[in-house]
Amino acid sequence: MADIRARRSSGTPEVDGNNPHRRPMAHSLAVDDTARHEIDPALFETPEVRQACVDLAACFRMAANLGMEEGICNHFSAVVPGLDDCFIVNPFGLAFNEIRASDLIICDFDGHVLKGDRPPEITAYFIHARVHRNLPRARVAFHTHMPYATSLAMLEGQPLQWAGQTALKFYGRTAVDDFNGLALDAMEGDRIAAAIGDADVVFMRNHGVMVVGTTIAEAWNDLYYLERACQVQVLAESTGRKLRPVPSVLAAATYAQMRSGGNESAIQHLASIKRRLLKTDPDYLL
Repeated sequence: MADIRARRSSGTPEVDGNNPHRRPMAHSLAVDDTARHEIDPALFETPEVRQACVDLAACFRMAANLGMEEGICNHFSAVVPGLDDCFIVNPFGLAFNEIRASDLIICDFDGHVLKGDRPPEITAYFIHARVHRNLPRARVAFHTHMPYATSLAMLEGQPLQWAGQTALKFYGRTAVDDFNGLALDAMEGDRIAAAIGDADVVFMRNHGVMVVGTTIAEAWNDLYYLERACQVQVLAESTGRKLRPVPSVLAAATYAQMRSGGNESAIQHLASIKRRLLKTDPDYLL
């Protein structure tokens, strides 16, 4: 990808930039503005974009309240409503529990910040830009290191077992990606996008998880219930007794029942967290 370069601190030695496994970690992204993507700024001031930022901010806050984030190293993004070549994402340096709608930035797929005064975290850019570019259906992408899902991603075998009703929400919708170091270039982002394929959830071994969806409500709903399913599985396995999986035919039928109601449950779930936040964290709206 042209014009992308990592911002390095003054004390960092130069290394082979073509080898991502020898590249130093650079926290925020810097790009050459001579190739800046020109878009009418008015396109970022629509009610739809404002609503997307509010909804994302609510997801950040509730994820923090539920202990689903890790420091400042996780990221949520959404393709800008009405556009196909730029996305909203959290800026580098802010914890989930302090993010407001106005803090979110908009980047193009070449890493230029089109709205906002902070850069994205470098791995956020290389993962999310490539996922959105390569998987048009992935209008929204949530990546976390939430503890129970990440714990299962560290074990041999399939991370999520079809042994609980909540887990069946994800029947046939998951993928597994083997760890390949930090996402410090476009090739790694492309590799992750390929690993997701047709799935909605990817367990990133030794790392975390990513959930993709067509709407913010769907992505939030999946992220929440994924962690709950993983939590229950970890608790069940901690007893030392064997899990009792649901037979595959019944698992598939139950999943179909869950999907028959469409997206209304996800829409109402997102609405419920925004009502809760109005009582406890109303500044997320700012």
